[in-house]
Amino acid sequence: MPLHLKNAPTKTFADTAQLDVAERVRGIIGDVRTDGDAAVRRYAEQFDGSSRDSYRLSDEQVDEIMATLDPQVIADIEFVQAQVRRFAQAQRDSLVDIEVETLPGVLLGQKHVPVQAAGAYIPGGKYPLTASAHMTIITAKVAGVPRVVACTPPIRGEIPAATIAAMKLAGADEIYLLGGVQAVAAMAVGTETIRPVNLIAGPGNAYVAEAKRQLFGEVGIDLFAGPTEILIVADEHADPFFTAVDLLSQAEHGPESPAVLVTTSQTLGEQVMDWIERLLPGMPTRDYAEPAWRDWGQVIVAEDLDEAYRIADSLAFEHVQVFTEHPREALTRMHDYGALFLGEDTCVSYGDKVIGTNHVLPTLGAARYTGGLWVGKYLRTVTYQEIVEPSSSADLGEVCGRAARVELFEGHARSGDARVWRHRGTDFPWIDEAQTAGTAAP
Repeated sequence: MPLHLKNAPTKTFADTAQLDVAERVRGIIGDVRTDGDAAVRRYAEQFDGSSRDSYRLSDEQVDEIMATLDPQVIADIEFVQAQVRRFAQAQRDSLVDIEVETLPGVLLGQKHVPVQAAGAYIPGGKYPLTASAHMTIITAKVAGVPRVVACTPPIRGEIPAATIAAMKLAGADEIYLLGGVQAVAAMAVGTETIRPVNLIAGPGNAYVAEAKRQLFGEVGIDLFAGPTEILIVADEHADPFFTAVDLLSQAEHGPESPAVLVTTSQTLGEQVMDWIERLLPGMPTRDYAEPAWRDWGQVIVAEDLDEAYRIADSLAFEHVQVFTEHPREALTRMHDYGALFLGEDTCVSYGDKVIGTNHVLPTLGAARYTGGLWVGKYLRTVTYQEIVEPSSSADLGEVCGRAARVELFEGHARSGDARVWRHRGTDFPWIDEAQTAGTAAP
């Protein structure tokens, strides 16, 4: 049985259901659907304190904003985006179109077709998440999406210059200084000045997440996102200082971000808890990290690594770091996670900011059924069929007729019958009757 040195509740998808949030979001979406730009402007003024002639930034305005940045900021954005683009391109290259001949002259094919318009939501709030621009926009562009609309809110009345630069350099076709539910709704349903998109991706607060939930079906979404999660699997070889630092690195995302250590060493667990108490007072983001650790942090001691991996899989966390003597073993011993970070030289912060894999990942146990955002999310895998051998069409028609009548689908059966009649001259009573009535095609 595992030993809990520090226990806390485990968040589930049910925890995201907030009636007051849902009702407020439903009202905003309804207003945008009815009043279009007027509603968007009203809510932008109310929530963002932003009143502009146009919320879309022109190319000239974007260039002026980017010119205010230190060249090193631009260089760093370009470096990170090169990493994201390189990995996204490798993903795209792995997806090949296929065509197979399953019977003589029966050709079945599969193509990966990009959605024609995607929306990228880049959150603002306390943190200007420039990296979210890389993850949502570059991935869409590598997938071949011809039109990418990107929205981000002003932060305390100011234009987030680095975020705008990241959006532009990532390849956004339209950039709007617009946040919250009104931005998501505008992209999804369209207004007089914003054409609707087919899919919306990107993280956000509870209101943005609820807006995506309510609009799903009308548009596609990347996934339902909850608070950021980190879990570290560690054995006695792990460094307690690095472990503590990395747990707190994700706890600073918000006061409800779970940070969990599953270790085979009670000594390590105690040392990590001690380090966290020593590190927290000096963290500039203590106002988020401290309640996150206090209310949602856990330290679990497992009997061995087998149990540790089972516990980790049962939690199905967004980020899983593996600080063990042989970290790559986790590739075969774990299966429910958003992303793995193997070894002490690899941390979740690299995934969030610089390494090149996508940081939009499943939370709240969703890793049991989905992965994170990737090139394939912007692609629709579609099929096509062609029969160029008449005898094969007749063979399939005979089977289709029998199979459809078992299910009482007479119309389906007749589609098959017609091909058998054409290519084999087989008589069917319903065709004879139709011809006698003079309604059959010549």
